[in-house]
Amino acid sequence: MLRTYIKIAWRNILKHKGYSTINIFGLSLGMAVTLMIGLWVADELNYNDYYKNKNQIAQVYQNINYNGEIDTDNAIPRPLEFALREEFKDKFKNISMASWEGERFMKADANTLVMHGYSVQPEFGNIIDLQFISGQSGALNDSNSLLLSQTAATTLFGDEDPTGKMLTVDNEYKMMVAGIFKDIPEGNDFAGLDYLMPWSLYANRSWIKNAADQWGNDSFQLFVEVADGVKLSEVSKLIAPLKKNRDPEQVKYNPEFFLWPMNRWHLYTHFDNGQQNGGPIENVWLFGCIGLVVLVLACINFMNLSTARSEKRAMEVGIRKAIGSSKNQLVKQFLSESFLIVILAFILAVGLVLLFLNSFNAISHKSIDFPWDSLAFWTSTLVFISVTALISGSYPALYLSSFKPVKVIKGSFKAGKRAALPRKILVITQFSVSIALVIGTLIVMSQIEFSKNRPIGYDTSGLIQIPLRGAEFWGKSDMMRNAFIASGAVTEMASSSSPSTDVWSTRSGISWVGKPQDFQADFSYSMVSYEYAETLGLEVISGRGFSRDFPSDSSAVLINESAARYMNMQNPVGKILATGEKGVDYTEYKIVGVVKDVIAQSPYNLVKQAVYAFDKYQSASYWSLRLNQNQSMSKNLATVEAVYKNYFPDAAFSYDFVDKEYAKKFATEERIASLAKVFTLLAMLISCLGLFGLASFVAEQRTKEIGVRKVLGASVPNLWLLLSKDFVVLVIIALLIASPIAFYLMQQWIQKFAYRTNISIWVFVAAGAGALVVTLCTVSFQAIKAAVANPVKSLRTE
Repeated sequence: MLRTYIKIAWRNILKHKGYSTINIFGLSLGMAVTLMIGLWVADELNYNDYYKNKNQIAQVYQNINYNGEIDTDNAIPRPLEFALREEFKDKFKNISMASWEGERFMKADANTLVMHGYSVQPEFGNIIDLQFISGQSGALNDSNSLLLSQTAATTLFGDEDPTGKMLTVDNEYKMMVAGIFKDIPEGNDFAGLDYLMPWSLYANRSWIKNAADQWGNDSFQLFVEVADGVKLSEVSKLIAPLKKNRDPEQVKYNPEFFLWPMNRWHLYTHFDNGQQNGGPIENVWLFGCIGLVVLVLACINFMNLSTARSEKRAMEVGIRKAIGSSKNQLVKQFLSESFLIVILAFILAVGLVLLFLNSFNAISHKSIDFPWDSLAFWTSTLVFISVTALISGSYPALYLSSFKPVKVIKGSFKAGKRAALPRKILVITQFSVSIALVIGTLIVMSQIEFSKNRPIGYDTSGLIQIPLRGAEFWGKSDMMRNAFIASGAVTEMASSSSPSTDVWSTRSGISWVGKPQDFQADFSYSMVSYEYAETLGLEVISGRGFSRDFPSDSSAVLINESAARYMNMQNPVGKILATGEKGVDYTEYKIVGVVKDVIAQSPYNLVKQAVYAFDKYQSASYWSLRLNQNQSMSKNLATVEAVYKNYFPDAAFSYDFVDKEYAKKFATEERIASLAKVFTLLAMLISCLGLFGLASFVAEQRTKEIGVRKVLGASVPNLWLLLSKDFVVLVIIALLIASPIAFYLMQQWIQKFAYRTNISIWVFVAAGAGALVVTLCTVSFQAIKAAVANPVKSLRTE
């Protein structure tokens, strides 16, 4: 019986090639989109699956209360490690301190390259279960040894085994390669890890030694792996009060430590007032919903076209019922057709996925491969095909099998206007969803553009920044400024402790006259050189910038507008900021100028209060160079490199364009917007395919009516209007339904941005106008085709 059903289904597909093509192609588009989104969602949800014990691995975070606002951060104080090892060693399998990710110059023979990695304790390799080709993580007990990834080792030493060989790090340390570990694959934290250096070498710096008992110095990272059978939540409760219990000065901030598990690092990154609140997981759910919606739109096409052609198959149903076919048999037959069409559509969908997967990876910045060998994928695929076939085929099967055989055989069967109502509802549903997606995408793009056009506070054009790696650069900023300017390629240069596009440090222990006694201050903090404001193009709105004409500027600071408001200072120039306590590391700094707010962190949030202190030790991490606009960029860069190499011949030269670094702040949102645009266009295309098929059927159904109207003098425009107006009305209804729903949902989404655009009426006008234009273009082809047809042919049987 099943073979008969399939044979009949195949004959019907071949008999009605046009409608079958629309059905199969529409379904395949919907299934291809759903498959791609499904692969992307699976890749996101399976992030960090490389690590076997990811449910036992965690990083220590802390909540700190600043005047009722709780800030969550992964920076912790140095003595916490000692406390965990001493008091809770039975709760942990491995504990490792870690530096922040850093770039290092590594030189082996003639190769000098920039490598990315961390300084860590030996247990770190055990925590993330590094797979060693040679050596082991215990090699990091030796402060003169380091570990390299397989790719880093090959890049530096070629195909020879580098184990035991020496290399130079930052022109400062001679170190031995003590082990090679396998590359950590993409789709995991620490992917792209090039090296691991010993914590003991990093901790030998004086400021880190001094931090050993400073509970208020949050400058480090701490990773742990809990012991078997120990719950992360249990350990979090135990370690939560350690800071305030050990240091009475910290009680006013009510700090609390907690363990944040590895399986939540990637998708659950946002915290709001001490509570986890969203992150990339929102995008996962968003695109998961879009995938399902697009598939439903494709299924609606199938249902609409199948039921619209009911009169064409009514005689077949009537005869089958007359010769004894039961309703269940007819339902099985029509469901068999649905399954066959869905299977054909799935095969085409797989082809489309394979064809466009590389493009999809490029847009989404992924490296997704089609999972040919995944049993879970193919099991899910069977469920996917079955559900799609049942969704798309159930209603048509039940509808077609319900026809009365007597009416059909007598020729008195007509589907009537009531039969068209469900189709109209489905069309409205399709376009409501599609228009809502268009509105949402336009608002996302509007928010991104609004933030990109926000005043940055400085001039990024012609500005580059050079990262400084190693102690050999310390104290050399003034010398290099003179050399760069003398070369003619640079008009000004400044140094800073953070890149101009970020802030790496904060300060809480700052006081001023008039500060409320219980007020807990929190500032962004940067060390900068004399010409910092001039180099970046900061606008000094009160007072002045640092100047070599004022020796006292060695103990001066600049603040931004937000800091002046934060401290409630009407005229801050000349006022004093102080750090430390009277008699204990107490230092005063005079405010010499106020600069306009600079966006150094998220462009979607308000600018944080900032202090720029003068760097009298020239211990900068970055040089910022303003290039000569009267010379070509290539000439300027070549000259800058030559000057750099003249003073630091063994150091690798690298630089970043500040405008490109700033643009990276929008990368995630732009990537999401690009994906949303693609899927929205596909959703609209699927809706239009269904509309095209439906318009074709309506034109065919009204052929005789059109012929009569033409004979009676109806013009082509009149007939076009007659056939198009019903569809236009449906789209207008869809717009009226979609607009308030989209407005509400996007209004909720946009609230997460402190700096946000207003949702403009033009978004809804543009979406509605676009939908109407697309509808008219889609329907017009069939309407005009029917209107210009020879009426003699349509009336020949009358």
